[in-house]
Amino acid sequence: MHIEKRREKDKDKYYLAHSYREGKKVYKIRKFLGKDIDEITLKKRVDKARKIILEEISKYNLIKDPLKTPLSEKKIKWIERLEKDIELKINHLSEKDWDYFSEIFSYNTNAIEGSKLTKKEVKDILDKNKWSENSSKEDIAETYGVAEAINFIRQSQEQLNIEIIKKIHQIVFKNSKSFAGELRKKGEEVVVTDGSGRVIHEGAPQTRVNYLLKELVNWYNKNKDKYPALVLGAVVHNQFENIHPFADGNGRVGRILLNNILIKNNLPPINIDLSNRKEYYVGLQEYQKKGNLKPTIDLLIKEYKKLKKVLGDHRNKKV
Repeated sequence: MHIEKRREKDKDKYYLAHSYREGKKVYKIRKFLGKDIDEITLKKRVDKARKIILEEISKYNLIKDPLKTPLSEKKIKWIERLEKDIELKINHLSEKDWDYFSEIFSYNTNAIEGSKLTKKEVKDILDKNKWSENSSKEDIAETYGVAEAINFIRQSQEQLNIEIIKKIHQIVFKNSKSFAGELRKKGEEVVVTDGSGRVIHEGAPQTRVNYLLKELVNWYNKNKDKYPALVLGAVVHNQFENIHPFADGNGRVGRILLNNILIKNNLPPINIDLSNRKEYYVGLQEYQKKGNLKPTIDLLIKEYKKLKKVLGDHRNKKV
């Protein structure tokens, strides 16, 4: 780190600057210290700015690697056994099963983010194009958007790239957000809170979003034949949420991306039930803080068991 002094309009401006490299590019963090300040004040502000810069660097390092420690052969075998024991198979899903999955997924994934629509209202919207006059237009639009995005990933051949990430966001939010399909712009930073308003995560700095998404895509392409689908899906989803590339809508896009990875690797789609929201957030925090995937994978297995039962009950109702 070093102090930069600039002369502007007969005043000396001071900055503490630090440069760092990512790939082929060099970026600089710069903190303004003040104008025409004495040495004692300058020293105090430098000490404070240095701490802020070190905290930012720590956050950069925390988010950088999709999987900090490669999984051991033992863990890979354990997860492969979990996959074999999943009783629900993707090739057993009928079109009616997919329609029902889209319905319950749309309800739960939007409800996790605060939608007020009930299960019945979501069903009426998707089955009958019918809704209450009191329903939020945004909630209605995003119900259609999520269902359309599920159909999109079923048809798409793409596994993971920046374009499909932006496309999913565009589909879900095209009728509710002016920035649908657009990554965060300069100055747009995000903080994620839980249902109690407690901060549980800060997204990556906007200047790093493109770089980190490319790193995630590269990681996936490099490891898609090495790791089981549950690992691939969990890493892509959790790291995507770490990055938080959009100003809003990251949770829903991340859960759809998770399903895209699972489907492309011959596993059924997964529904994160609203009742398991707390476990879902715990999994994200464990990954963010420790690189621990186990809570997320445990939740996915739990949700597969629940989905098998829910689909079975739905089929029996149709008989």
